[in-house]
Amino acid sequence: MSDPFQQGLAEALPALRALKGDRGKAGASRTCLEALQLAKPRKPIRAIASAVSPASFKTLTPLREAALVCTKCPHLVASRKGVVFGAGNPSADLMFVGEAPGADEDEQGEPFVGPAGQLLTKIILAMGFTRDDIYISNVLKCRPDMTVGMTGNRKPTADEVEACLPWLERQIDLIRPKAIVALGATAVEGLMGLTEPMGNLRGRWLDFHEIPVMVTYHPSYLLHNQSISEKRKVWEDMLLVLERLGRPISAKQKSFFTVASK
Repeated sequence: MSDPFQQGLAEALPALRALKGDRGKAGASRTCLEALQLAKPRKPIRAIASAVSPASFKTLTPLREAALVCTKCPHLVASRKGVVFGAGNPSADLMFVGEAPGADEDEQGEPFVGPAGQLLTKIILAMGFTRDDIYISNVLKCRPDMTVGMTGNRKPTADEVEACLPWLERQIDLIRPKAIVALGATAVEGLMGLTEPMGNLRGRWLDFHEIPVMVTYHPSYLLHNQSISEKRKVWEDMLLVLERLGRPISAKQKSFFTVASK
């Protein structure tokens, strides 16, 4: 009798590569994957994640399913609770890209749900959107592992970003937003390869795969720097985004953070 893993893998890989968003194909592929995982729970995940390129996926759903079992960074696999793929409207005009999941995001499996995420949500609402209108993702899909005794979060390494970037690139290619907001230095470095100080980069339009990218400070920066002037800088960047998207800008929106406190 042939090895059930090898037989299942032979059936699953062509189906995965041929996915075009058809529910029948996706359902058949999931059935193959489930059978493989029952046969040999660990081996199929590693084999499929390494054998199928993100570029082969035609819709976000199968791309997400493949990303959730990615094992490119064994040290992150060992420490993560799950992969934080992204959230929001797969046809969004506007996409936000951050650095990496933190503890709250790792726990809930959704990007930007901690304190910085709550601030980002307020910014999104002030722009006239909801989180369901836009799409949010990160350069790194797993929370960076922490050395025992460390608190907070650490910056992803260059190797981690390089390994994970194809997932983000394919997300962007599939969503095709009209504009991207890069939140913070790590997002800019991951997307554009730029390492200039944020003070030099923010407020500038860059280009990624022919999509305009606005650079601004990460919401966590505003949590540590509460000055009206810094908040205003981020809001000015968002006004430029609204203008690029052709969205109406109200007098109230224009005047945010312009009144100095007495």
